[in-house]
Amino acid sequence: MATQRLFFALSLPKPLPQQLVNWRAEQFAAEDGKPVEAANLHLTLAFLGDVSDTTSARLQQAAARIQQPGFQIELNDAGHWPRPGVVWLGCQRAPRGLLQLASLLRSQAARHGCPQSTQPFHPHITLLRHATQRVALPAPGFHWQFTVEHFGLYSSSFSRGRTRYKQLARWPLLPLA
Repeated sequence: MATQRLFFALSLPKPLPQQLVNWRAEQFAAEDGKPVEAANLHLTLAFLGDVSDTTSARLQQAAARIQQPGFQIELNDAGHWPRPGVVWLGCQRAPRGLLQLASLLRSQAARHGCPQSTQPFHPHITLLRHATQRVALPAPGFHWQFTVEHFGLYSSSFSRGRTRYKQLARWPLLPLA
């Protein structure tokens, strides 16, 4: 049975990915880690793993039933997780709408046979991978804000030494109140 490696995520509005790439280049040294390409910057809501077409269709049906207002995200925090080797950008205070959406998607994923991490959800955008050595984090004061109006289902594939993400489906959120 064929499977695809899938995840639910938020895409970043243009020109934010390029702004983050430029900022990252100013803040981190080349030896700090492997930069994530601008096209691959996203905020994962629920990682699904290797999923069959049947399960993917069921998860897409469940996602299409979500009726939740959009929300604002403020990116104003950064951190380093040495064990997985990740430098990330996130929110000091995640908006309730983001936490609710991730919770809904993670519970639907678990119901459809896609085990979810027991770790609490920590919304973030991965900036660098393979960052296993100590990394100097940027001084506080950086800030980006954007409105989330939709979420999507993405596939992840690896070929020719590159990871590529492809949006398979997208669902709108309700207008902000």
